Amino acid sequence: MIDLTLLREDPELVKRSQIARGESPDSVDDALAADRDRRAAITAFEELRAAQNAHGKRVAQAPKDEKAALVSEAKQLSEQVKAAQQAANEAEAAAEAALAKIENIVIEGVPAGGEENFVTLRTHGEVPTYDFTPRDHLEIGELLGAIDMERGTKVSGSRFYFLTGIGARLELALMTLALDRALQAGFTPMIPPTLVRPEVMRGTGFLGQHADEVYHLPKEDLYLVGTSEVPLAGYHMDEILDFGRGAKRYAGWSTCYRSEAGSYGKDTRGIIRVHQFNKLEMFVYTDPADAEAEHERLVAMQERMLQDLGLAYRVIDVAAGDLGSSAARKFDIEAWVPTQDAYRELTSTSNCTTYQARRLDTRFRPADGGKTQPVATLNGTLATTRWIVALLETHQRADGSVTVPEVLRPYLGGLEVMEPIA
Repeated sequence: MIDLTLLREDPELVKRSQIARGESPDSVDDALAADRDRRAAITAFEELRAAQNAHGKRVAQAPKDEKAALVSEAKQLSEQVKAAQQAANEAEAAAEAALAKIENIVIEGVPAGGEENFVTLRTHGEVPTYDFTPRDHLEIGELLGAIDMERGTKVSGSRFYFLTGIGARLELALMTLALDRALQAGFTPMIPPTLVRPEVMRGTGFLGQHADEVYHLPKEDLYLVGTSEVPLAGYHMDEILDFGRGAKRYAGWSTCYRSEAGSYGKDTRGIIRVHQFNKLEMFVYTDPADAEAEHERLVAMQERMLQDLGLAYRVIDVAAGDLGSSAARKFDIEAWVPTQDAYRELTSTSNCTTYQARRLDTRFRPADGGKTQPVATLNGTLATTRWIVALLETHQRADGSVTVPEVLRPYLGGLEVMEPIA
């Protein structure tokens, strides 16, 4: 949820943020009204309860001949208190529902609009050219014995696949390289659970506009995660953190699951948009004052990875309407995919400010020892299965072989070229 003090003191700022996201500003007025009703209901309940307590003392001290009347009044007060408590509970639930419709406040400078309104911040590398007709990643993957979509579909259905032989080794090499980079940067490696409780999924913001992309196991009431951001955000819920030694940084290696609802007909060929993939996700808890600097740090780590892998890319500032409810700002890095003649997203990194922490009750105590405050949370991808798409297409050769980027060779036993299988 957003900061209630900010909502009460500067509702116009909140409205501007909602409008930039393409949402109705009426949600802000609705939330303010629900907040007022909640406070009024709580006040009424507390006043009645105080009156009940005071009346109880009168009953205890009253002469015998007055007690019957006072006991009768006490019963009436008790019924009024129960009704007031019920009203307060209902007002609390209504306020929470109204507040949940307000998404995180976008950071100043984030472009307004939808998916197409992003701003390109910078590009890196030259778009590759070939003196032959380039193959797409699936054709190359089949030549190398690296990707088997046909059997993935046979076993599990559409948008599933097997990574086989060098394909499996390539993904492990990518992920291990990313983990090594994260370790060098001070991240703690984590292998988190991939099933989480509803309160964790809800707290991170994935049961809002993205709810239809999430797999749910009704019998157990657990959710399969689409990113290890979710369990890592829940790792410190209901805790007070100590930042005396700096921010807490985690690198989560996990399998991820997405239903890809609403993507019918999109990217049906190959492994660009699939239901299951692996990912190394960076997750940071930090002082909100340091969040924007931390955001830039995560992007720099991602860029170094793509540069060392020899991929041409651009960094974009995602428009407010394409952020997702938790992010106050998101930078995507899109690599050039030759056969699509386009940049496609390989990484994203989001500054969620205090939005997730307020929902999950994760706080820290400032260095001056003052009142505890919500932490800021950030997340960013450092490697994932989709990177194989850009790697195979970018580094392909005319005979169907693929040059292995030098940085990956130590993770592949020194292999310099991936050759087609007989």
